[in-house]
Amino acid sequence: MDMDTAVLKAAMRRELPQLLEEEPVKESVIKATQGLYADQQKTEDRFLMMMEELRRDREENARKWEEQNKKWEEWNRKWEEEKAEDRRKWEEQNKKWEEWNKKWEEWKAEDRRKWENWRKEWEEWKAEDRRKWEEQNKKWEEWNRKWEEEKAKDRRKWEEQNKKWEEWNKKWEEWKAEDRRKWEEQNKKWEENNKRFYEVHEEIMKMADKLDRKLSAIGARWGMQSEMAFRNALAGILEENFGVKVLNIRDYDDTGEVFGRPDQVELDIIIKNGMLIICELKSSMSKGDMYAFERKVRFYEKRHQRKADSLIVISPMVDDKAMSVARELGIRVYSDSTEVDSL
Repeated sequence: MDMDTAVLKAAMRRELPQLLEEEPVKESVIKATQGLYADQQKTEDRFLMMMEELRRDREENARKWEEQNKKWEEWNRKWEEEKAEDRRKWEEQNKKWEEWNKKWEEWKAEDRRKWENWRKEWEEWKAEDRRKWEEQNKKWEEWNRKWEEEKAKDRRKWEEQNKKWEEWNKKWEEWKAEDRRKWEEQNKKWEENNKRFYEVHEEIMKMADKLDRKLSAIGARWGMQSEMAFRNALAGILEENFGVKVLNIRDYDDTGEVFGRPDQVELDIIIKNGMLIICELKSSMSKGDMYAFERKVRFYEKRHQRKADSLIVISPMVDDKAMSVARELGIRVYSDSTEVDSL
């Protein structure tokens, strides 16, 4: 650095601050540099606008929060009312269940009494039959004794007796043939009666199974048995009666098409001879359940690009409104798996 440059810089450091305080120089410097920074007034106005927006946002959020709190309080009130109604219905159902149990115990006691009476009568009959058989044996022994005495007396007449015996044998064979024919007819009737007995027995067992499933449906409806266990029982009967396999399909509805929000959709399907049959196996069906089943079917058809050939509902408890909906939607309804006519 030469001497002139150093002197110039020292003079500028000494004189420049004082020169910048003078109005002409100050204005020139401001004009030359005003494009490099924000105006003070504009900066203050922008700050005030931001503060105003923040205030409005706080007021809007406070209003929305109060509205949400009101909705939440209303929902809580409705929830308490629903709980009270459910509690009342549950108490009524428990009362009905206790009455049914009482009748069931009375029926069992009556049945047990009849069974004991029948067993007692059976034992008495066996004792009487044993007594008659013993008396008959005594008579038979007496007859044998007399027969031996008669044989000793009539030995000399044996030839004549043999002739008569042969005639009697001939009649005996004729009688045995006739008796055999009657016996075969009796056996045939007995077999027919046995067949009818077993048919009636099978019908009674089917009715008992059906009653058991109805009771299971009531249990599933009120939480005493799982809905899945009841569904598995109905599916098992379908598989046994028609030689098919009931497949449980679970898809996820991520758009909320079925229930109005994303959720898992569960269906039972049967594929037989190329046909697609979609089933709903439940312990009870309401009007809403019937519409939900139809929406699930349409969701499955759309998801898998295949049209269902038949829709069936198997449930022992279907109210009248649900039956009306089923007829409108073309859904076949059965109260039990054994009542399904064909697949």
